Amino acid sequence: MSDRAQPGQALIHVVEDDAAVARLITGTLERFGYRHAVFPTGGEFLRQLRMQSPDLAILDLGLPDMDGMEVLQQVRGRHRFGLLIATGRDDTHDRVMGLELGADDYVVKPFEPRELIARVRSILRRYQPEPAACAQPPGVACFAGWTFERGTHRLVSPEGVEETLSLAESQLLIAFLERPNQILSREQLLAGRDVSALDRSIDLRVSRLRKRFEQGGHSGKFIKTVYGAGYLLAATVTWR
Repeated sequence: MSDRAQPGQALIHVVEDDAAVARLITGTLERFGYRHAVFPTGGEFLRQLRMQSPDLAILDLGLPDMDGMEVLQQVRGRHRFGLLIATGRDDTHDRVMGLELGADDYVVKPFEPRELIARVRSILRRYQPEPAACAQPPGVACFAGWTFERGTHRLVSPEGVEETLSLAESQLLIAFLERPNQILSREQLLAGRDVSALDRSIDLRVSRLRKRFEQGGHSGKFIKTVYGAGYLLAATVTWR
């Protein structure tokens, strides 16, 4: 039985200037039924986004016209779709920066085709809308003076200052809010992703989420680290 995706189910943009690497990626995507388009420069990719957004983009960092991190910043400021960095840069600083800027995952070249597909599938699952037939969960959480709206990803401080969280930040916060005062392991917080994703990525996302709460002189200490076990949200949560 084939485990390939059904043709046409997702459109993936490949932002890669190396023709041989682009052929490897698109050949893999074709074998698993994904539609694709290739852009050898960051500028061409960004111009295409004015007309059509993909379901996911695979982004190289070493582009000829601009750094891939700059492309990532521009995309995350205006669009919402999956982003996978696929690059030859195996530097911890680049991994951290890519995840901090909003990439969903990071894979280093050379990579196995099945690893690429596993990461692509994992990211696409996170962006799938909830089936219309499913009962909608409560939409607004109140905790420690803060308010979070599930549907809009809007976080409101005790003083009424509003911010919009990224998809990754929202998913992490929801995991905490749905199970307050419980220790959640890294594996539990990685729910919906392949655990081959960077172990440190959860630590980085927790750190980034804490910083959201620390703005304006607040404390993010209600997200506590339980060394050797995981994290917990030390707060009473009310949903409505």
